[in-house]
Amino acid sequence: MVYHPEQRYTSARSPVAADNLVATSQPLATEAGLHAMRSGGNALDAALAAAVTLTVVEPNNNGLGSDAFALLWDGQQVVGLNASGRAPAAWSLDRFAGRKRMPELGWDSVTVPGAVSSWVALSDRYGKLPFEALFESAIHYAKNGFLVGPKSAFYWQLLEGHYSDYPDWIAHFGPVPKAGERFMRPDMVASLEAIRDSKGEAFYRGELASAMVDASTRAEGGLALADLANHTCEWVTPIAQSYRGVELLEIPPNGQGLAAQIALGILSYLPLAELDSAALMHQQIEAMKIAVHAASQHFADARAMFVSPEQLLEPGSLERAVKSIGGQAALLPPVSLPVGEDTVYLTTADADGMMVSFIQSNFKAFGSGIVIPGTGISMQNRGSGFSLDPAHPNCVGPGKRPFHTIIPGFVTQSGKPALSFGVMGGHMQHQGHVQMVSRIFDFGQNPQEASDAPRWHVYPDLKVGLEQGIPQAVFDDLKARGHDVRYERQESVFGGAQLIQALPSGYVGGSDHRKEGYVGGF
Repeated sequence: MVYHPEQRYTSARSPVAADNLVATSQPLATEAGLHAMRSGGNALDAALAAAVTLTVVEPNNNGLGSDAFALLWDGQQVVGLNASGRAPAAWSLDRFAGRKRMPELGWDSVTVPGAVSSWVALSDRYGKLPFEALFESAIHYAKNGFLVGPKSAFYWQLLEGHYSDYPDWIAHFGPVPKAGERFMRPDMVASLEAIRDSKGEAFYRGELASAMVDASTRAEGGLALADLANHTCEWVTPIAQSYRGVELLEIPPNGQGLAAQIALGILSYLPLAELDSAALMHQQIEAMKIAVHAASQHFADARAMFVSPEQLLEPGSLERAVKSIGGQAALLPPVSLPVGEDTVYLTTADADGMMVSFIQSNFKAFGSGIVIPGTGISMQNRGSGFSLDPAHPNCVGPGKRPFHTIIPGFVTQSGKPALSFGVMGGHMQHQGHVQMVSRIFDFGQNPQEASDAPRWHVYPDLKVGLEQGIPQAVFDDLKARGHDVRYERQESVFGGAQLIQALPSGYVGGSDHRKEGYVGGF
C-alpha cells in the first residue's frame, strides 16, 4: 500500500515517511527513541527508551508506578504483553465496606505497578541494546531538568489543587511549573539508576520495594513486600477480529480493547456509509454503545469473567447486535465501569520490520497522589478501576487485576503488519481504535490525516460529544436520529493518537496535534 498524502482536515503537521520511525506524545521522548535506534537499537529498544523517558518528562500521565501493555510484531507474528499489576493480598471486599465506589486517591487506590516489569521482560526477549542504555535520556532529564511542554504544563497547573492533601506529591511536583520552565527531578535519579543496575529487582524485591511498602505501612495501606515480589507480567496471545479485509489485534481483558473489536465486528455486517457523514457516525456510535455496554457488564481480570471474549465476538452474537441498529438512536442503560483520561502511548518501527505498540499509564492524572519520599515514584491509582458490586466479575479481590482502559492496538493484513497505533485517553481509547481503523482502511487516509480528523465520543452515560470541525448539518442529523449530542470543547476528551503504517518499503507515521509530541524518523 502506498499512502495517500492528502490532508483534508486543518492540521499543522505532515505525515512522516522513513525507514525507522518513533511516534510519542512528548518531543524529548521521541528523541530518546530515535537516539536508541541510531545507537544500534531496534524498534523495541526505541520504544523502551521513550517509555522510560516519558516517566520523567510527562509525569501528569505516567511514572515509575504505572502499568503497561504492549503488542509487538517480531517478524513472524504479533505477540502481546500484559504488565498490569494486581490488587494487594489485603484487598478483600470487606476492606472497602461502607463505600459506594473504590477510592480514586490514597493507598486504597494503589495496585502493584507493572510498567518496570514490562521494560525488563521486553528487553530480555527482544532488545539489542544493553538494558542500562535505555535509561540514558531519562536519567539525564531527571538530573539536569527538562523544559516543561505546553500541554503538560496546562494539565499540571489544572491539577495543583487536586493533590493538596498529599504533601509528598507537593514536595516532589511543586511548585507547579509553567510551560518552558525547567523542572528537575533529582529524587528520581537514584530510582532510575537502581532499576537500571538491578534490571528491575530493586523495584520489586530491593530497596525501592522496601521504600514503597514502608510508606504504605505508615499510612495503613495494604501494599506488602510479597505483593511486589510475587508480581509477574504475562505474555499473552492477542485476540484477532476480522474487519473488511484486515484484522484488529488487541490484548485480552482485563483491558477494554475487546470493545473496539466488538464494535468493528458489528460494523463489518453493515454497508459502508459515506466518509464523515451522519449516517456513518450514527452506525459507528450505535455499534460503540453496544460495545461499551458489553465492556461494562463483562470485562474484568480474564480469570473472573463469566462470558469469554470468544462468546462476545461470536458471529451469531454480532449479527444479532446488528439487527438492533436502525435509523434511530437506541437506548441502553449507562455503563458503570470507572474511566480515566491520562495515559502515554507510543509506537515505533525499524528498518528490519519490527513494529511496537506500547502504552503505560498512572490511570488518572498523576495517579493516587502517593509519591514515595526520596524516590520520585508516583503510584498509580488503577485500583479505582475495580467495582464494589460482589456480583460483578470486576469486583475487587486479593491478587486480582482491575479493569483497564489502556490498550495498544495493532492491525495486520494478509498475515503481515499493517498498522501499529493507539489513541491514549481513557474512555476514548477503544472508540479511537474504531475511528482510526475505519479511516485508514475503509477510506485510505494516511495516519496523520486520520489523526487530524474531528472525532466523536460516546460518554460513559451514552451521550455523544462531537469535536469542533464536525459540520452543524451532521450534528443536526444525529440529533434528529435521537442522539443526545453536544459539541465538546475539552480537547482531552478526544484523546491523542500515535500511528505508524507499514508501506511496501518503510513506514509512514502520524502524531496527534492534540498532544505535544511528534513522529520522527530516519
